[in-house]
Amino acid sequence: MSRAKSAILYTVRMSFPISRMRRLRRTESLRALVRETHLAPENLILPLFVCPGEGVRREVTSMPGVFNTSIDELLKDAREAHSLGLGGVMLFGIPSAKDERGSEACSEQGIVQQALRAIKREVPQLVTIADVCLCEYTSHGHCGVVEKSASGEFEVKNDETLELLARSAVTFGEAGADIVAPSDMMDGRVAAIRDALDDAGLESTPILSYAAKFASAFYGPFRDAAGSAPQFGDRRSYQMDGANLREALREIELDIEEGADMIMVKPAMPYLDVIAAARATFELPLAAYQVSGEYAMIHAAARNGWIDLERAMMESLVSIRRAGASMILTYFARDAARKLG
Repeated sequence: MSRAKSAILYTVRMSFPISRMRRLRRTESLRALVRETHLAPENLILPLFVCPGEGVRREVTSMPGVFNTSIDELLKDAREAHSLGLGGVMLFGIPSAKDERGSEACSEQGIVQQALRAIKREVPQLVTIADVCLCEYTSHGHCGVVEKSASGEFEVKNDETLELLARSAVTFGEAGADIVAPSDMMDGRVAAIRDALDDAGLESTPILSYAAKFASAFYGPFRDAAGSAPQFGDRRSYQMDGANLREALREIELDIEEGADMIMVKPAMPYLDVIAAARATFELPLAAYQVSGEYAMIHAAARNGWIDLERAMMESLVSIRRAGASMILTYFARDAARKLG
């Protein structure tokens, strides 16, 4: 082949790919037509914090736009969530009193149990999810029953905690929770909760398991909101090591074997690879939790003028969907739903 002919063929080959890739990006309508990943309000679940009192709407200082609310105020948020077409709400409780065993988590008159009954009276169509854990209810802030030695060493007692988690899940189900979501990371908790629900006649109540919950630095603002920071030690002896992907898949597999109906990865953005691997491996509905620290740092960067809040919000949520999450728990749920319109 002559040098001149080679030059012509090279020029032709180089001219087409450049324009071919950009043609479908030219307008928003074209971009929407060929978009591979879609985000809708029904993919979003709004976390809500409920506390005692009346007329309470107290902003969490580290989480702009997030509030601790009394039940009457919570109902306003529930109605709005339903009107926006959100997939549901996740309830976290701030009890009037805490003790070493997190007793209010199991009380029929606990704050979340009361809130569930109120939502089901006022907004029965809205999907309600009850977080099942003891950290919000214990005086020490750990997710289970703690045994301390004279030297100050402590251990979270796995099997003693299971009994309390199972009892708590039953009271949530009886109060009207559509889904219960254990987030404690005790071994065997899904099986214990499934057995307890079935024995209580709640066979139809599904379990959304926080199956791969990592010991993360991104939980700080949530602990401000729920008053659940550990009073000693940390949670690395029961939450997952952030370096371990294969272990996360094993945790998910075990929870599915124990009866989980849905699975969750938490946090979301630092663990997009775990979400993608879980989606490729398992067929159950897959949730991801865009946690408080993720939300707070986007707000902080926007407040300093470093990023565009709305674009960063939507880009972050689409990235979680693209990784494979069926549903996203996010404090951006209302704002994103309004944007999606």
